[in-house]
Amino acid sequence: MSFRALYIDQRSGRDADATHTVELRTVDDDALEPAEVEVEVEVEYSALNYKDGLALAGRPGVVRRTPIIPGIDLVGRVRASADPRFAPGDRVVLNGDGLGETRDGGLAERGAVRAEPLVAVPDAFTLHQAAAIGTAGFTAMLAVLALERGGVTPSSGDVLVTGAAGGVGSVAIAVLARLGYSVTASTGRGDTEADYLRALGAAAILNRADFAEPGRPLQKARWAGAVDVVGGVTLANVLAQTSQRGVVACCGLTGGSELPTTVMPFILRGVTLAGIDSVAAPRASRVEAWDRLARDLDPRLLEAMTSTIGLADAPAAAERILAGQIRGRTVVDVHR
Repeated sequence: MSFRALYIDQRSGRDADATHTVELRTVDDDALEPAEVEVEVEVEYSALNYKDGLALAGRPGVVRRTPIIPGIDLVGRVRASADPRFAPGDRVVLNGDGLGETRDGGLAERGAVRAEPLVAVPDAFTLHQAAAIGTAGFTAMLAVLALERGGVTPSSGDVLVTGAAGGVGSVAIAVLARLGYSVTASTGRGDTEADYLRALGAAAILNRADFAEPGRPLQKARWAGAVDVVGGVTLANVLAQTSQRGVVACCGLTGGSELPTTVMPFILRGVTLAGIDSVAAPRASRVEAWDRLARDLDPRLLEAMTSTIGLADAPAAAERILAGQIRGRTVVDVHR
């Protein structure tokens, strides 16, 4: 039986020797990789994340195997399972675990995945909503859990979310606001997205330029906690502005991978920098995050932050993600 899938073929080299192609192909079942496959899934939706944008655009550092089906999110129903935890027809979601990097991903009508990181879609969500949440929402929830474990509560003070109009930022704002936190959103698109961010629950909006220039190692304490997807100078300034025993959850590097800071926020204010790894998160963390999303994320807000495209539209949408032109989440209907 055949199915459609996007394939990336990326060959490294110098100048003209390097190649990168993205092609929509129709392939047979035997195209699914056999290694470690425990569950076969009839995929209904995937989603586009910043990492997918990098892979589809041919940027280095994401694709580790070629050719490969991209897509770090996979949502659908079980076709067959060698693991007793899953049965045919079960609704499932997988985020990360090497999808689209070292293993074939979700931008296809069929998938074959490991059972351990696979999670049942909570009854609170449709499959489309689970894809709208995707890795971005899963990561946002892991960041919220890190703030909670660090002792940050709604009474602790204001919480900052950078990259607020993107996928992680949108879900983080919605969840934090519903939990009672006072959320400040940092974005470079305040002129067009202010109403959107306030509808998600942001109490205040700042221009990302406020964090873009190097600042003093310790600045006026403003944030009890933060969810940062930017990294670089922005993260250094956020750390310098974090209050005593505050927590900053770091889960992205859209502004750079370097961290030009000092130890002063850590040893003088006891600030915690919590790294969020959604790719290799253990099963218990995945189940906890999705259970909390079912409880703490209003599904009605997903509609406002989500657009849906077809499988062939993914490469063009990836370019817009990298250019910062897409609001919230982009779901890919793989049968469209």
